[in-house]
Amino acid sequence: MASTILIVEDEVELAQVLRDYLEKSGFHVQLATSGAAAVSIFRHSPADLVVLDLNLPGLDGLDVARELRRTSQVPIIMATARVEESDRLVGLELGADDYVIKPYSPREVVARVRAVLRRSQGAPTPPDVLRARDVEIDRVRHQVTVGEKSLDLTPMEFELLAALAAQPGRVFTRGQLLEATQGSAFEGYERTIDAHIKNLRAKLEPDPRQPRYVLTVFGVGYRFADE
Repeated sequence: MASTILIVEDEVELAQVLRDYLEKSGFHVQLATSGAAAVSIFRHSPADLVVLDLNLPGLDGLDVARELRRTSQVPIIMATARVEESDRLVGLELGADDYVIKPYSPREVVARVRAVLRRSQGAPTPPDVLRARDVEIDRVRHQVTVGEKSLDLTPMEFELLAALAAQPGRVFTRGQLLEATQGSAFEGYERTIDAHIKNLRAKLEPDPRQPRYVLTVFGVGYRFADE
């Protein structure tokens, strides 16, 4: 079931752009253009995460955070053009989980939303050794073997393979693979993933032109072949 994100932002055009990015990433989105509206919406239909502008007319972001924290521990990402350290500290003391500074990249906010949701939902720690088909990935020793063959992978290739093999059959977009390998705050060009996949296949696949392990899902991204 998709998570619901409440965007609280009085700049309507910016809110709509961020909503479009989040919806394309599979989230349900609610919009509020004032603090009072945000509190009302949340009371009637609680969200799974709130992206909260600090500088709102009337009831400002800090007031909204205080009100939400009276009854909920919902994750909050505060977005603000204010750069003073005191503003950030007050927000964090009120229970904000993360901060983004305007002007921000909507892609960065989407990545931070995913990361905060993972932390709040207690994502399980991956095992030290992953096995998928005849591929074994040892995270501790940073070693990969296919059958009896040991592969010499770069750190990026290793992390890509580990992310894919941990969930065989799941389709990852390029953006999701960038986040999984580089971190939620990384700003990168998604098409660089294609180059790394090409290099990974050259080492992993018996015939890179007809891959058996890392498969392309046209128009979407990549997946590791399930059994």
